[in-house]
Amino acid sequence: MAVSAYQQSAFHRAWQRFKRNRRGYVSLWIFSILFAFSLFAEVLSNNKPLLVKYQDEYFFPIFKTYAETTFGGDFDTEADYLDPFIKEQFSRQGSWAVYPPNPYNYDTINYFAEAPNPAPPSTENLLGTDDRGRDVLARLIYGFRISVIFALVLTVIGTLLGIFAGAIQGFFGGRVDLVAQRLIEVWGSMPELYLLIIFASIFNPSILLLIVLLSLFGWMGLADYVRAEFLRGRNLDYVTAARALGVSNPNIMWRHLLPNAMTPVISFLPFRISGAILALTSLDFLGLGVPPSTPSLGELLSQGKENIDAWWLSMTTFGVLVGTLVLLIFIGEALREAFDTRRG
Repeated sequence: MAVSAYQQSAFHRAWQRFKRNRRGYVSLWIFSILFAFSLFAEVLSNNKPLLVKYQDEYFFPIFKTYAETTFGGDFDTEADYLDPFIKEQFSRQGSWAVYPPNPYNYDTINYFAEAPNPAPPSTENLLGTDDRGRDVLARLIYGFRISVIFALVLTVIGTLLGIFAGAIQGFFGGRVDLVAQRLIEVWGSMPELYLLIIFASIFNPSILLLIVLLSLFGWMGLADYVRAEFLRGRNLDYVTAARALGVSNPNIMWRHLLPNAMTPVISFLPFRISGAILALTSLDFLGLGVPPSTPSLGELLSQGKENIDAWWLSMTTFGVLVGTLVLLIFIGEALREAFDTRRG
């Protein structure tokens, strides 16, 4: 997309206004750092050591699978690095192992826990375990990563579809706009939750299925804003001059109208991301989301509902969810104020 010097200056001024909003700017940094750390979840929380030195040889279990016999065991199956026998082998003279800060994966069951599951927070499991003995901290880290990635993918797809639909409606107007609006109204009246229930009973639940189903409905709200911007700008002087010069309609839409219509799109991005995270959490809570083995914030909340006494399940998950949504709301408010043309 060709961006003029004026548009670059406008975005620069908007960025400076955004930076002056300390709450939004700090929230952006905090959210970015948390998401960046979650991308390395396998390094931060894993039941496999990062590096092992055993009998003068170096091993990288996090990247390669080793049998238990490699470390003096009796079985040819994959080594259980939390097994006291394996740990004892690593503690012998000349041998050592570097474990991640949290030595549990999202599906690791702590068979050696002293308390019954769900176990409260302890030195072994900092945030306790769920009703199956899996580490809550590990499931929160992996669940946060899946939620954010899911929300980003869903937001990108919904934004592209919304921009395309709104641009076609707003630029051509007339019958095209009238027919498209009627079709959108009919499509928007479809019961989204019922469709999700029907498809969940037909197909195996998966993240891809959720993205496809939610993308079918997630673009309509943004299309209205883009349509309004294109309707407002299609009869302006510079667009009329471009038509007179023989510039094609796609070029006018891409080079002249779309950059000016991006303000509402950018301003609503954090709110759309937070909405997607909340949608995934709600569907997982109802059992209509990702497969049961997948780490999920909604699944942890559901376990908290089933185990009222295990306060660490609901409180920690609620804190992560609310904290994430608050950060995104602060970022969205700062973006909205930054792109407000009435501000100097």
